[in-house]
Amino acid sequence: MPYLPILAFAFLYIGATVAWDLPLLVGAAYAITSLTCFVAYVLDKSAARHGDWRTPERTLLVLGLVGGWPGALLAQQWLRHKTSKRPFQRMFRATVAANLAGFVYFSSRLAAPA
Repeated sequence: MPYLPILAFAFLYIGATVAWDLPLLVGAAYAITSLTCFVAYVLDKSAARHGDWRTPERTLLVLGLVGGWPGALLAQQWLRHKTSKRPFQRMFRATVAANLAGFVYFSSRLAAPA
């Protein structure tokens, strides 16, 4: 069930949108950062295959942290990239958890009365 976090986030996003009337810009930001992160993984995988300059793991993790983790998760599964590196996966999961916590916090703050 590697895609379960994305499905869970989709339901969380829908719930937050209904409960707090999130602007569409939030969803657009997640889509853009996910696409950017996916492309970064594709480029890193290609560089790994050809022995070229690699994207630093820190960059991949930061891209995931700021909202690109759904794209990162898809890239990891589809490309079989970074899936066996346990230290990276631990950090990746931590960035996903931090992003989700931030999403809930900031989404609820958007709806809080001034």
